Amino acid sequence: MSTAPAERTTTPDVSVVICVYTEDRWGDILAAVASVAAQSYPARETLLVVDHNPALLRRLAKVYGDDGLGTPDGPAGRVRVLANAGPRGLSAGRNTGVAASSGEVVAFLDDDAVAERDWLLHFARAYADPRVMAVGGRTAPAWASRARPAWFPEEFDWVVGCTYRGLPPGRVEVRNVLGGNASFRRSALTAVGGFASGIGRDGDRLPLGCEETELCIRLTRAVPGAVLLIDDRAVIHHRVPAERERFGYFRTRAYAEGLSKALVAHSVGARDGLATERRYTTRVLPAGVARGLRDALLGRPGGAGRAAAIVAGVAAAAGGYALGRVRARRGGGRFAVAELPEVAGPPAGGEGAR
Repeated sequence: MSTAPAERTTTPDVSVVICVYTEDRWGDILAAVASVAAQSYPARETLLVVDHNPALLRRLAKVYGDDGLGTPDGPAGRVRVLANAGPRGLSAGRNTGVAASSGEVVAFLDDDAVAERDWLLHFARAYADPRVMAVGGRTAPAWASRARPAWFPEEFDWVVGCTYRGLPPGRVEVRNVLGGNASFRRSALTAVGGFASGIGRDGDRLPLGCEETELCIRLTRAVPGAVLLIDDRAVIHHRVPAERERFGYFRTRAYAEGLSKALVAHSVGARDGLATERRYTTRVLPAGVARGLRDALLGRPGGAGRAAAIVAGVAAAAGGYALGRVRARRGGGRFAVAELPEVAGPPAGGEGAR
């Protein structure tokens, strides 16, 4: 698409939402907040939304200010710590952050990722075009083993929450952004009621996803002429722990993606819900298998493993999708869209806003 805007507006204030749920990621959380504080385009505020973990809520409130507002002149800038005001899960946590935010744009950063210095700058510049309702960026894997496993295909980097081979480079129009490195106009999120519950992740349960896909499809239907972009200069680095480098996690995550895609297709229709996936499965993945087999014939390490992993990943996702479709037809599609929650201000007494 042409990136020349129809008209120019001033760049917006940006609130950053980081959803957190476990003290096991304490160091990651502090690093994520610090990366926001170091942005060349300053965030209006950072909102840490704690998912039903009172101990983590109290601990973060002590670091960033007992009143939940942080210290405006402190090293992390203005940080608010608040509790998820909805049911357990990432979607409700994000909705809580949106409802509490004050920026014209709301950006989302994973709790185990750090943003490069110009991350928000590239987001903000894209919103100079008033048609733009969402902007995503590029998420690079930071492997625990210091290097990509030889068998792990780049086409499946979405398994570990990262940008995958097959997405177009540059600043381009897309169907949906990827949730761990994304931003939305706050007015657009409010117009569609926020993220649907029952699709995305819920702590350590089955690693479902696709909540941002479903939201983006609803957004483009609700806002005529809405433009959604990915700008690969807006970069974050996402930590991939050792357990997610294993084939067992790869297969489980692919299966869960199939379940999630079935829920999305049931909600918005298969034409929109699977439009991007059709190109991915008919063009990107066969090319990946061919590259793997070629590398194997040339004696390059991991070629056969990557080809086999792609086939296994497709089979797992297809199995999950088939089961998800059956459940959806039987009334098992367990998600709903509601109005964004009311957030009663900063946490008090260590228990947080509910």
